[in-house]
Amino acid sequence: MERRKFPVLLVSLAVCFAVFLAGLFFGRRMGRQDFDWTFGDEIPASTTQATEEAVQEGKLNVNEASAQELAELPGIGTVLAERIVEYRTAYGPFQSLEELCGVDGIGEKRLEELRDYATVR
Repeated sequence: MERRKFPVLLVSLAVCFAVFLAGLFFGRRMGRQDFDWTFGDEIPASTTQATEEAVQEGKLNVNEASAQELAELPGIGTVLAERIVEYRTAYGPFQSLEELCGVDGIGEKRLEELRDYATVR
């Protein structure tokens, strides 16, 4: 009985490895090239413009940022980002970060969360 276990285990491992390699191969052929193999402190190449700007300059300017860039801020999703852009379009550029409280869905708590990531220039 013991002699049968080793070949079965060996075949099982070979099949698992083949399935793994096939997944990598077909995943890339079907457009799944977004998987990033970076480790440690490296910044992935797929970093968005909003994140790059926040890293380079420290904070994202809410008067110049697009809805997509705003959506990447903590506590801001696509809905709030659209509301910020609509508010900015209707009332003009923000004069201070506190004016964000005029946007439906942004209160004092969310504003405090944004202070480290957003600015008005």
